[in-house]
Amino acid sequence: MKLKLYADRMSQPVRAVIIFCKKNGIDFEEIRVDIAKRQNLTPEYAEINPMKQLPAIVDGRFKLFESHAILVYLASSFPGVADHWYPADVFKRSKIHSVLDWHHSNLRRGPTTIVRNTVLAPVLGRPLNPEAAAEGEKFLSASLSKIESVWLKGNGRFLLGGNQPSIADLSLVCDIMQLELLGETERNRLLGPYKEVQQWIENTRNATNPHFDEVHKILMKAKEKLQNPRMKGATNEGGGSDMKRTLHSRI
Repeated sequence: MKLKLYADRMSQPVRAVIIFCKKNGIDFEEIRVDIAKRQNLTPEYAEINPMKQLPAIVDGRFKLFESHAILVYLASSFPGVADHWYPADVFKRSKIHSVLDWHHSNLRRGPTTIVRNTVLAPVLGRPLNPEAAAEGEKFLSASLSKIESVWLKGNGRFLLGGNQPSIADLSLVCDIMQLELLGETERNRLLGPYKEVQQWIENTRNATNPHFDEVHKILMKAKEKLQNPRMKGATNEGGGSDMKRTLHSRI
């Protein structure tokens, strides 16, 4: 049976899983679960993922949720996946888990907090929260500094120090890509001091294209709408229901 992937592409972890599948030729059926319509909260979806979050997969009788676990499973279970994604070498594999464990408690908190409390707040009918956004910037800055000083300090192009990406590179870069919603000026302000990070993002994009850009199209369309002055005016006046449906996701 074909792998089933339950997804909403506005979610960073969902995009990482989709890109991985496409890059490695894993045949899958993408089943849209629209978080804006609260489809993830239905009893039917709870049968797939009792945590009611995305992504989730069903492979035959096997069900799995949490993007890191899904990436590990896919890299380990499907033929033709290159070793660099999730190496057989136990030392390299352990380093990947170290990065992924660090990710959720550190980098993950930065872009999500910033975006939710700035550009998305009016769209979602919430007040701007500069204090929360500033706290998110602290997490982001500290996380980007750690990435450069710990994992990108050598001559390698990717987090493990090699010239090919792993599932850790893809997962972390998709999270940072959420900053695109802020617009060029703000994105450049936040990422500008981190030249190694910017190059690493570009390396990961190049290593996974054309799939990287294709999967991120939904993010770029949302970015255009958020930067549209007419749309900004509509959201400030309590409108923008289309954007609310588009952006109210796990970001």
